[in-house]
Amino acid sequence: MGEQYRTRTAPTAGEARAWALHETLPHTLPAHEIISLNTPKADLHTWRTYAYKEWTFDLPPDVFMPGETSRMIHDRILDGTIPVSGRSYAAMGAGLGVEAVVAGLRGAKEIHAVDVDPESVRAMTEAYERIVGDRPGTLFHPWVSDLFEGVPDGAQFDVVTFNPPAVRETVSDDPAVVRNVCVGIGIARQFFDQIVQRDLLTDDGEIYFIVSNTSELRDIVAYAIEAGFFPEVIHHQTWDTDDVQTFLFTLRRIAAV
Repeated sequence: MGEQYRTRTAPTAGEARAWALHETLPHTLPAHEIISLNTPKADLHTWRTYAYKEWTFDLPPDVFMPGETSRMIHDRILDGTIPVSGRSYAAMGAGLGVEAVVAGLRGAKEIHAVDVDPESVRAMTEAYERIVGDRPGTLFHPWVSDLFEGVPDGAQFDVVTFNPPAVRETVSDDPAVVRNVCVGIGIARQFFDQIVQRDLLTDDGEIYFIVSNTSELRDIVAYAIEAGFFPEVIHHQTWDTDDVQTFLFTLRRIAAV
């Protein structure tokens, strides 16, 4: 846990509710199950196409195909559950950029689409320019950046989304797979640290964060609470074929709830 965030006084009502939610979350799956569930596809190093609704996207080699968890974010931006219209939005780990495209079409004021991989940023920029284009009232900022490190000082966001590659077990020695799947809990800790230390979230801002029990789910949520965020589950996904449980959380500052 992050000692710098650990609660040192009696918990507030918001903190107590946050920790009560934490206690309901499942524990991480066994290593062998995590590895079997995250076997990389053989076509990762080839050119592919991806379709979302009526839009198509070109995927260069090593750019990951969005999966079902990514579509949890795409769908909720599209239907307004994740509200971006007229707001400043950061799409962290945007990859192919589907959420950036949808946010542009939904009328976000600013879109900061961030990914550590230059090829992903090139692909998302091409897709955004082709599908959304230059829209009055919307600014698009693509960044090649390790989390928020390359985002200009002073930036603040009303909405941040992140589906982190936080799978606990190393499922491949391929750097592209590691980058997109199994960096581990460290990337979640760095994400919350940067949000707090750089004051990147507006006072009433929201983080939409996906994590499953293939990651260190309980520890990640505990770290977020200790960093001052109140988690609420807005979607809980299970599957008939395995024991994976995926959660889409909204996180707000505990002081604001």
